[in-house]
Amino acid sequence: MAFPTSVNDQVTDAITQSNVKVLGESPAVAMGNLYQTMAHSTGLAFENAVSSQNQQAVLAQSATVQGVMQIYSLDATAAPVAPAADKPA
Repeated sequence: MAFPTSVNDQVTDAITQSNVKVLGESPAVAMGNLYQTMAHSTGLAFENAVSSQNQQAVLAQSATVQGVMQIYSLDATAAPVAPAADKPA
């Protein structure tokens, strides 16, 4: 120690070692937090992608159903008739 204090030298050494331990572990803890955040963000991105694909599939199915319903609702008499070839112009 640089100067004498009224605190026991073993106490100050223990606190100093504890502080060094915390400072030494902080980069590893920071990287662990970063990796955990990145993994969570990636999971959310995949969750959003799956939800979007599901919604697109529902929209495609409903559009197909609407198209089929329109086809089936056409009146048979409303079909276009080919012009007669024997009519004078």
